[in-house]
Parts: sequence; C-alpha cells; structure tokens
Amino acid sequence: MIDVEEIRKDFPILQKRNIAYLDNGATTQKPNSVIEEVCNFYKNFNANPHRGTYALSMEATEIYDNTRAKVQKFINAKNSEEVIFTKNASESLNLIAYSYGMYNVKKGDEIVLSIMEHHSNLVPWQKVAQTTGATLKYMYINENFEISREEIESKITPNTKIVGITHISNSLGTINDVKHIIECAHKNNAIVVLDCSQSIPHMKIDVQDLDADFITFSGHKMLAPLGIGVLYSKKQLLENMTPFLMGGDMIEYVYEQETTFASLPNKFEAGTQNVGGVVGLGSAIDYIEKLGYDKIQEIEKAVVKYAREELSKLDYLSLYMTPNEKNHSSVISFNMNGIHPHDIASILDSEGVCIRSRKSLYTATYEIFKY
Repeated sequence: MIDVEEIRKDFPILQKRNIAYLDNGATTQKPNSVIEEVCNFYKNFNANPHRGTYALSMEATEIYDNTRAKVQKFINAKNSEEVIFTKNASESLNLIAYSYGMYNVKKGDEIVLSIMEHHSNLVPWQKVAQTTGATLKYMYINENFEISREEIESKITPNTKIVGITHISNSLGTINDVKHIIECAHKNNAIVVLDCSQSIPHMKIDVQDLDADFITFSGHKMLAPLGIGVLYSKKQLLENMTPFLMGGDMIEYVYEQETTFASLPNKFEAGTQNVGGVVGLGSAIDYIEKLGYDKIQEIEKAVVKYAREELSKLDYLSLYMTPNEKNHSSVISFNMNGIHPHDIASILDSEGVCIRSRKSLYTATYEIFKY
C-alpha cells in the first residue's frame, strides 16, 4: 500500500500550507530533492557550459551534458543530439512551427490539429497557415469527448503535411489514440507534432515506440523548475531545419556576411541556457523514476475513480469526462449550474482547495468542441 502522506512530505510547500493543490495540469509543486539539487548547482557549480576551458565551466558542461543524456534515456531517444533544451513546450512548439512549418508547408497543403489543442499547439499553426496559404483543419470530438477513428481517417489526407496532436488533453483529460494518428499521418507522408506536456508526468513516453517526428513537454508540469522544456525530434529532421534563435553557442563560424551553424544540439540552443532548470529537470526525472509510473498511476486511478463517483452524485454539476476510464487521465473538468467558474474557484480556495477556472471552457464546452 502506498503511503501518500509520506510522499506529501517530500513537498515543502505542502508542509507549510494546509492546501489541497489540484492545479498540477498548470504546474506541479517541487519536491525537496529538486529544490536542493538546483541550489547545489548554483552554490557549487555555477558557470556557463561550453564557454570556458577552466575547471568550473567544464564541470558545469559535464552536468549539463549528462542531464541531456538522462533525458535521452528517459524518453528512449536514439541519441542525445535529438534532445533540445528550451524554455517550455510553448517555445518548443514555436520552434517547430517557425523552423520546420514555415519552410515545408505551402499553399494548398493542409495542417491538421485536434480541437482540444492547447493554444501553444494551435496559434503557431494558425500563423503558419496564414503565412504560407495552407489550410488549417480540425479533428473534432464526439459525445464521449474522444476523437473517433473515423474522424482521424477522414481529416488526415494526402494533402496533409503536418498533424499536431496533444497526447492527453489539458482541458478534458482524454488520452488520444496517438499511435493511430501517427500511423495515419505517416501513411500520408505527413509529420506529427506530439504535445506530451500532460502525459509525461503520468506515463512512460518512448519516442521510438510512438514514432512521432516531434515531441514536446515542459519540465514544470513534471516536478521540475519553471522555465525549462524539451523538444525531441528525429535527428534527420533537426539537421535539415534552420535555427529559430540566433546567438552565442549555436554558431560554427561567423563571417561579415554569413554564418555557419554548430552541430546538434547546440544549433538550437542560442545564448546562455537555464542550466539550473536543466539540473532540476534531471532531478525531477530521478524522483519520478524512483517513485515509479506504476505507483503514480495507482494513486491517480484511485483518486480519479473516487472523484468521478462522488461528483456524479451531484445533480447540479456537469462532468466533462470520457466514460471510458482507460482513455482518461487525471484531469477532471466540470461545470456547476448557474455559478461562474471564477466564483467556484474562489469558494474552494477559501477552503484550501486550489483548482483552475476557465470561463471559456466550462460555460461553453459544447460550442468549443463541436461534437
């Protein structure tokens, strides 16, 4: 039996505040081990990686590069050069849109997204479509808050060049059939951009098994510090892409009129990086692996099952969750009849319960998702 109270003790903010923190979809709290590791870096190893030949810089470089190798192993990438450190998933997705999308999509092509995408995997593709003249299409959900196979197969066509899909919806908790979506996309010679921000804290991600072309996630949603994210992509794609940001450490040679770029992964990591965040990400991976995804899922399933059963008893509350428990993660979306979502959040906050409130979702779910 898992001792949840013992796990709770790992998080200092939960010891100082008498709260039930239920906004992990936005950002997670940080365990002591992550906080201590970040502090240790700044106290004992603070220097710019890849910039100096003195011992301190070389030690910082070793820490930075070793963490990249840890991320590579964590997601089962073929090599560490396929792992790019970014600010967050939003920056990763923008990098893909500008460095790949703008150069590989043209008028008459189609970009296909799901209607449940986070804005960071939607707005950049609007920009790409507007700039290139491509058509932006959406896969809509059905009455069970899922994207059916028929919807997937009808929307992904030979004209499709890019498919953007969230692994788990941040608003509904639906676990999408990304394996089938990837297969359909590849059959039509399209590339897939998979947003794993909501899935990687809850399940093992194997990029080779998934076979997605791009995968993104944010560290702050998986116990790491704010301001650190990851972009994974197949090496061949990255090698053929133009850098999104220009600056220090991403160049090979600079001449007066032209520049050649450094090899991967430096090519996409311009300027001084958030090394403390990278260190924290590595420590967060250690924490997750020590606890184990099996234990994480055991706790989540028990909590979600209890919440589903109890909330379903309230006739004044509407739940937006797929009835298929196997296709649902830990996000629980609901609306209370006649009460503004911000008021609900404020009332719960007065009782020490922290939840996310969004008027656009909870008061207009049917219109937004169009199932």
